[in-house]
Amino acid sequence: MSANSNGVVRSGSLGGDFFDFACKVMLIGDSGVGKTCLLVRFKDGAFLSGSFISTVGIDFRNKVVDIDGSKVKLQIWDTAGQERFRSVTHAYYRDAHALLLLFDVTNRQSFENIRAWVSEIHEYANDDVVVMLLGNKSDMTSERLVKREEAEKLAKDNGIAYMETSAKTGLNVDLSFMAVAKDLKMKKTRRPNEPRFNVRDFVDQQKQTPSGCCF
Repeated sequence: MSANSNGVVRSGSLGGDFFDFACKVMLIGDSGVGKTCLLVRFKDGAFLSGSFISTVGIDFRNKVVDIDGSKVKLQIWDTAGQERFRSVTHAYYRDAHALLLLFDVTNRQSFENIRAWVSEIHEYANDDVVVMLLGNKSDMTSERLVKREEAEKLAKDNGIAYMETSAKTGLNVDLSFMAVAKDLKMKKTRRPNEPRFNVRDFVDQQKQTPSGCCF
């Protein structure tokens, strides 16, 4: 197993599963926006219903996915959103290859805090990190407090992709992880004469609305 200059591991095995690349993905955002639920939905295909203990500090899961014939191991870090744990999570930013930044569409404050999270990304993460904004809990339409157009504008202003997700229904959950995995894989395999992969364009082509209709 070997790592290239930016820390992406090339070739190895995980529980008997061979992989070509290993990448670190972090889930960040305020406490209670659904980071753990999103991770469990992607990793196990299950939904954590009812009340459960918030993530303390940081935790991680591994999953190997197939991207255009290449096996990509995603090491997914689930971070605590509480302020008292920020100094812990900041230490992990530098090694991250992708950041999934979540807010809760039914929690206005979690959306307002996105700008502060983006500032942290600029301060602590690498310049080439892949960032995607996710508006979670999109299934809770009657309790929604953040318009999709607002989030889309915020994402566009910051040059990042945006999707609405639901850990409960599974809407766009797999796509959010697969999109960043595809971006990371393309960065490692693209030849100089090949066009760059644009994760924002890819997401716009693939994502679905909460009603289940494509954009």
